[in-house]
Amino acid sequence: MTSPAELTRIARAAETHSWSISVVPTPLAVMATRESGRIGEPWVVMAVPGGRGLRVSFFQPGDALDATGEEVGEISGNPREMGRELRSMLEDLAEGAAA
Repeated sequence: MTSPAELTRIARAAETHSWSISVVPTPLAVMATRESGRIGEPWVVMAVPGGRGLRVSFFQPGDALDATGEEVGEISGNPREMGRELRSMLEDLAEGAAA
């Protein structure tokens, strides 16, 4: 599960109004960003290939993306299911960030 086409399908299925979602080439991953209120320092979620699917990590505003983020979980299944799982994680993180 590392092809850009599959990751694009996952990103499309994960779309939500709260996060901007894209596929990034290095490392090949689905990346979601959300404004934090600090200019140029968004919250970031990266879903990178690993294990049986994608490992999802959360980065606080200002965190270096080449470091290890806070592990949120792992998603697996077909691209549509993985996108839905990712969207659910993003919505949960958005609620926590708003609190």
